[in-house]
Amino acid sequence: MSAPALHRVCVAGASGRMGQMLVEAVRASGDCCLTGALDLASSSAIGRDAAAFAGQTSGVPIGADLATGLTGSEFLIDFTRPEGTLAHLRACVKHGVKAVIGTTGFNDAQKQEIASAAQQIAIVMAPNMSVGVNVTLKLLELAAQALATGYDIEIIEAHHRHKVDAPSGTALKMGEVIAHALGRDLRDCAVYAREGVTGERDPCSIGFATIRGGDIVGDHTVLFAGTGERIEISHKSSSRASYAQGSLRALRFLAQRPRGLYDMFDVLGLR
Repeated sequence: MSAPALHRVCVAGASGRMGQMLVEAVRASGDCCLTGALDLASSSAIGRDAAAFAGQTSGVPIGADLATGLTGSEFLIDFTRPEGTLAHLRACVKHGVKAVIGTTGFNDAQKQEIASAAQQIAIVMAPNMSVGVNVTLKLLELAAQALATGYDIEIIEAHHRHKVDAPSGTALKMGEVIAHALGRDLRDCAVYAREGVTGERDPCSIGFATIRGGDIVGDHTVLFAGTGERIEISHKSSSRASYAQGSLRALRFLAQRPRGLYDMFDVLGLR
């Protein structure tokens, strides 16, 4: 029996915690190989072996040059910042490299740029690559449809002290899924802050609460509060490994697709 074809992968943000997890996942998989590792030019990790953080040797040094990092790669996995991701994506379009994007915090114009890039290359973009989180999103869609009246909806999320955007991309995605299931637009019904005399709660609103502290990987709970009962649907991450494994599933999904913009519902067949 012939060996399985190897998917050639470049990892962006390779020295960060998520980047290190992605490097390890790629190297541990049976069907992927690490061909590039990128980071900021100012990073102290430039020039180091991408697997050095795990006490291993990959033969792939971390670099800042996009063209060099993408040479020989079929896929880029990017969990960085919006500006960096877009710069990487432009290089992906130029070099014909497919992209898995787990970065959050994009504005509408940036999302449109990604959609335009997807006319030329295949992209999976999701605010959370965890299989469990995306199954949770499907459960939230079903719950929102069944609990459309008589239930107040609140989304509570918690992350580590270093996270720079709030609410999290996952929390916002949860809100979007629920709002869509209810026939609403999240931009019209979201409440992100409460202070002082706020008046009674608008029954059509979807509330968000954000917690930042310690090393919390990511906790999300959606509360459907009715009269005499409440339903809570939660997902708690104890490791970034689930994000890395979901990213590899997304990568394999893209292997047979020349172009287009997809999300994890497409990858997991949850449409």
